[in-house]
Amino acid sequence: MSDRLRVWFIAATAVLAIFFMVVPGNGQTPAAGAPRIPRMPDGKPNLTGLWQALGTAYWDIRDHSAQPGPFFQLGAIGAMPAGPGVVEGGEIPYLPAAAAKQKENFQNRLKLDPEVKCYMPGVPRATYLPFPFQIVQSQKDIAIAYEYATANRVINVAKPREAAVDTWMGTSNGHWEGDTLVVDVTGLNGQSWFDRAGNFMSENVHIIERYTLADADHLNYEAAIEDKTVFTRPWKISLPLYRRKEKNAQLGEFKCVEFAEELIYGSLRKQTK
Repeated sequence: MSDRLRVWFIAATAVLAIFFMVVPGNGQTPAAGAPRIPRMPDGKPNLTGLWQALGTAYWDIRDHSAQPGPFFQLGAIGAMPAGPGVVEGGEIPYLPAAAAKQKENFQNRLKLDPEVKCYMPGVPRATYLPFPFQIVQSQKDIAIAYEYATANRVINVAKPREAAVDTWMGTSNGHWEGDTLVVDVTGLNGQSWFDRAGNFMSENVHIIERYTLADADHLNYEAAIEDKTVFTRPWKISLPLYRRKEKNAQLGEFKCVEFAEELIYGSLRKQTK
């Protein structure tokens, strides 16, 4: 082999090696019968994409039958559709006082529900609202942008950091356990609800999320909830998320603050005679 041909061969081999290092998820052939999982250059599953939950968990995370809405004038439009729950075991293990508070929340949901007022949805509620959200994954951090109220959060996958203050979306520290992204969420202000049925938490809540790609277009989501001031024991929700694949799929704008201003501040407007 001539020197020129040898140099060309070495260079071509190097280029091919770099190519397969950069796109292992797209270039690898999965084992027979195994789901295709997109991967990052470091081999971690690539969660990047536009995702959305289906189902009716945003109405009530427990099993529920169809129910009329609070305004009969809306007819069927404002009614609650039936749906299976996402709570493992079926029931939320409330302490007695908290169970009574949940019922009170439901009765007064049009005044108390943070969603009605366009407050940040919190975790885990942001995940299964009837709006898509986008995950953008890098080698260092993972950002999630939610369509509802333009909420967002960053999952820190480097050195864990403590929450400086309590916020609606909390502080998220993530790490990988095999092909599962585990996210430890602390620093939540406890003002968010789980759904429109008044299921709630306190500022003492601790949530651990788990994101696992079932295949390229399905993401399994779990959230373990612990709050000794509200619940008798830890409990968990789980549901699938679906990749939005229609042409030109993207996040829309739902800046709902202006939709809630009259509800929240209308009574403060100076009345003219």
